[in-house]
Amino acid sequence: MKKQLLLAAALPLLSLSISAAAPAQRVAGQAERLREAALEDDVAWDIVEGLTTEVGPRLAGTEAEARAREWGVRKLKSLGFSNVHIETYDMPVWVRGEERAEIVSPFPQKLAVTALGNSAATPAAGLSAEVVGFASLAELEAAPDSAVRGKIVFVTHAMSPTQDGSQYGYFGAVRRTGPSVASRKGAAAIVIRSIGTDHHRNPHTGVQMWAQGVQPIPAGALSVPDAEQLERMLKRGKPITMRLTLTPRNIGVQQGGNVVAEVRGTDPDAGIILIGGHLDSWDLGTGAIDNAAGVAITAAAAKRIMDAGRPRRTIRVVWFGAEEVGGNGSDAYRTAHAKEKIVFVSESDFGADRVWRMDPGFAPANAALSDRVAAVLAPLGISRSTQPASGGADLGDWVRAGVAGVDLQQDGTRYFDYHHTPDDTLDKIDPEQLRQNVAAWTAMLSVVADAREEIARTPAR
Repeated sequence: MKKQLLLAAALPLLSLSISAAAPAQRVAGQAERLREAALEDDVAWDIVEGLTTEVGPRLAGTEAEARAREWGVRKLKSLGFSNVHIETYDMPVWVRGEERAEIVSPFPQKLAVTALGNSAATPAAGLSAEVVGFASLAELEAAPDSAVRGKIVFVTHAMSPTQDGSQYGYFGAVRRTGPSVASRKGAAAIVIRSIGTDHHRNPHTGVQMWAQGVQPIPAGALSVPDAEQLERMLKRGKPITMRLTLTPRNIGVQQGGNVVAEVRGTDPDAGIILIGGHLDSWDLGTGAIDNAAGVAITAAAAKRIMDAGRPRRTIRVVWFGAEEVGGNGSDAYRTAHAKEKIVFVSESDFGADRVWRMDPGFAPANAALSDRVAAVLAPLGISRSTQPASGGADLGDWVRAGVAGVDLQQDGTRYFDYHHTPDDTLDKIDPEQLRQNVAAWTAMLSVVADAREEIARTPAR
């Protein structure tokens, strides 16, 4: 009788527990079904193929990026998204010109070179000067000005491939700040070993910003094999003379823009989920892995949520403009939407190879939600890490301000073979790995969008 009384007393509590768990179980069940269906996805491939074929390179602020925005509006409307529109802003625009480099003496030969973003121009006939080489940015910084003045600076480095792409942050400083250091020391120009991990004769471009008060100088990147060739020449101990021709120009203030679309939620008070990637690309390739893949993955996942029925939270997809040249699009978007109730952010901008790791960015109050996201991703071979979500280039400011987020980390082992080169083309995307990305994003979004608990803010960083 005592056991029966205890059981009778426990039944209401058990019923409440089951009742509380039921919504989470239903959400998890739907996320699992959507995840498995997404492994057959063809929407993402259709977006990547269409954008890279029908628009091609999409340099920020140019007519090509404007065509990409119009293409994006048509595509997102055709997929059934709501509130599809463009939000514009003004930005200064730099465009590429002629690009040539050659060793004049003592070992005459041509080198493969490309201008770095915001490079100044040489004279139309080129600039000839002695080359002075440095094994690292630190070595250049430590050099006396007299060793650099009037010369063409060459800086090399030792970046190697990693799954998480972690060396890009460190060695990328050669590109990001090397030109300003060289200019301060009186260099006539600078060329760097491309920030890449391949051994093709494809130089890697990328943006660099001139430091305050620094006079812009011609700044280029040599392909990795050509940089290694120049290193060998310098080791001969003879003066090396290079002729460098770079003729980029600034074309003034032009219009850029972000493409925005939504999956409307059922509960306006539950907040907005903000996802996406960047629509612009560098002009050397067709921007397939950087970042047609990212806008395709996020849009395809959001469409799968939409087609399954309205989620609790609105999912807003943003295809940001001008990420490559400094983040003008994300800056404009954050300024315009800072007062909205954005409760969760995530972006895709690291190619199209499989997702292997989840970096969570939830407050302690949402530990159970983090657990559910990790559980639905695990069958795809995705492990939860102890690294906090960063939010990425376009959405990182939201995370640093305290908005929850998740980074779905893609395998970056081969990413920097193609990054910012003419080789960033559609054939570098593996359709099966692309589908795994869509499945991961669909599962994660399904759980977060329909979570019954409120999504708390995290400590600002």
